[in-house]
Amino acid sequence: MSFHAFLKDKSLLLILHFSCMCVLAGFLQVTGYRSFNIILILAVWLIILCCWIIVLYRSRKKYFHTAGQILEQVDQRYLLGELLPDSYRLEDRLYRDMIRRSNKSVIEQLRRVEQDRRSYKEYIEGWVHEIKAPITGISLVCENGRKTSSFLEKEAFRTLSIENQKIENYVDMVLYYARSEEVYKDYLIRETDLGDVAAQVLEKNCLILIQKHIRAEVNCTHTVFTDQKWIAFILNQMILNSAKYCCDTPVLQIYTEHKCNGVVLTLEDNGTGIRPQDLPRIFEKGFTGAGGRDHERATGMGLYLCRRLCQRLGIGISADSCPGKWTKLSLEFPVSSFITGGEPLSFENVR
Repeated sequence: MSFHAFLKDKSLLLILHFSCMCVLAGFLQVTGYRSFNIILILAVWLIILCCWIIVLYRSRKKYFHTAGQILEQVDQRYLLGELLPDSYRLEDRLYRDMIRRSNKSVIEQLRRVEQDRRSYKEYIEGWVHEIKAPITGISLVCENGRKTSSFLEKEAFRTLSIENQKIENYVDMVLYYARSEEVYKDYLIRETDLGDVAAQVLEKNCLILIQKHIRAEVNCTHTVFTDQKWIAFILNQMILNSAKYCCDTPVLQIYTEHKCNGVVLTLEDNGTGIRPQDLPRIFEKGFTGAGGRDHERATGMGLYLCRRLCQRLGIGISADSCPGKWTKLSLEFPVSSFITGGEPLSFENVR
């Protein structure tokens, strides 16, 4: 609070004082007071007024400075009314009481919203749990059908299995999105072999990779401390995203490197690539870019969810691309999660 702003706020009071001083000076002049006495009275009045203004300004500035510090230090700023310092001024007490009543209403509304959000999250998790049963049933039926049916029927069951796998991936996205705000309640940090994770994710999506004739190569020789389930989901979304925009002779490479700031897991493909103007936005919610607009079913949620989960897990995620040639998506594990290197793992020519 500046002194100029304070004086501007007190302008009406100052005008009243100066008006009274003028009236008093005129009255004393008419009643025969000497000019020296009138000037002395006005000077004393002005000194007292100035002292009062300065003291009041310092007092108000200190009060609001304290309130501002409290506001900056507290995490839940809507609780300011409960933390405001005491004041002898009636105006401050009335304001504090109104703020408290207003904050009480806000807190009640936040609790209702939180309860609704929790109920919705529980419903989504329950729905995912229930839908997993028929998805698994369809998968088993397709697997048995591919073993016992004719060639045409086997192809039909293979196509049905691929579509069923896509449904399962979308269901997983819903579940992980619902849990992304509370990752700390559903993760287990342990020693994780990135090569094993990559192999498991590729095996899970083998039908999609075979359908698109994608050759996959894995050379992940590092082990880190992280949550295997969440990393598998992130890598799964990255692989599906690469498979969606593959070229005529697609090759998918997954490898790790040890850098000064930790371990970097990179997924590189030779697909359509990403335009330079789209690259900074690919992790934004709902952004599909030029490539996504060519695929009507693109939602723009996969990479957004990857970044969101990486932020919760303390993992960096980045992308680089050359349009029409290659795209790289990298997961950067910090030094604290790095353990050691291992033997190269081969997972070539998924056919």
